[in-house]
Amino acid sequence: MRDFRPDHRWLSMNTATVRKQRGEPWPLPQILDACAKRGVRAVSPWRDQVAAAGLAATASQLKAHGIELSGYCRGGLFTYTDETSRQAVRDDNLRALDEACTLNAPCLVLVVGGLPGALAGKAAHKDIALARSQVAEGLAWLLGEARARRMPLAIEPLHPMYAADRACVNTMAQALDLCDALDPARSGALGVAVDAYHVWWDPQLQAQIERAGRERLLAFHVCDWLVPTTDLLEDRGMMGDGVIDLPRLRGWVEAVGFAGYSEVEIFSRANWWQRDGGEVIDTCIERHRRCV
Repeated sequence: MRDFRPDHRWLSMNTATVRKQRGEPWPLPQILDACAKRGVRAVSPWRDQVAAAGLAATASQLKAHGIELSGYCRGGLFTYTDETSRQAVRDDNLRALDEACTLNAPCLVLVVGGLPGALAGKAAHKDIALARSQVAEGLAWLLGEARARRMPLAIEPLHPMYAADRACVNTMAQALDLCDALDPARSGALGVAVDAYHVWWDPQLQAQIERAGRERLLAFHVCDWLVPTTDLLEDRGMMGDGVIDLPRLRGWVEAVGFAGYSEVEIFSRANWWQRDGGEVIDTCIERHRRCV
């Protein structure tokens, strides 16, 4: 396993971690400047932040700073209620693919969606099997478009607490079943993003990481699970502040050949988003060396 103690060469900042400072939005250009100042070599930006800053301007700034991407957030949300919403999903995913290509991302991360309408507060139905079938359909379609652009897709299984509204793919096994069905040749075009927050609890996690192998492990996200957790979406912990054995998890990932970035992704409305952004990045650097 790589030794992260001497430096932070393999740290990536997911820009959601510092999307706010002191409770106010922190613009992406300032985030990138702050990362570059501290020698952070990679980021994973969110589409809304890129849209606010401008796609071309973001690509130019990344190039000027010599910062690469560990992923691009996000595509997916495949479930729909009618042909109009189905087409809207496809159009949005095409835009996400093209943005990822412009930014030279190594993969487009996919949050696949739950029951249609649930994210807005009113689910259109209760048929999660139908939702999962629509996810498989949407993935199959998007994979063809992604292959044409040579942009790998990374399915991110989310914790089961998000099954209704954000993602009805909730385990590594479910995600890898989709990969095996749609990309049996293990071409590298379709894989998974392993987010510690979402999968640390799974008793089959080590076996599923081994099943994935290097070809399917496209991204690795780290943070911590706090006890108690006060908000299921926006109370993620800084590495070392919770109960996830991050070094063990990274050891499993690296044992099958993953040698990419550990991407820090923390949503923290009451804590880290209330602090100075530079302080947060500095803390991520220190904890990455000591706790990941």
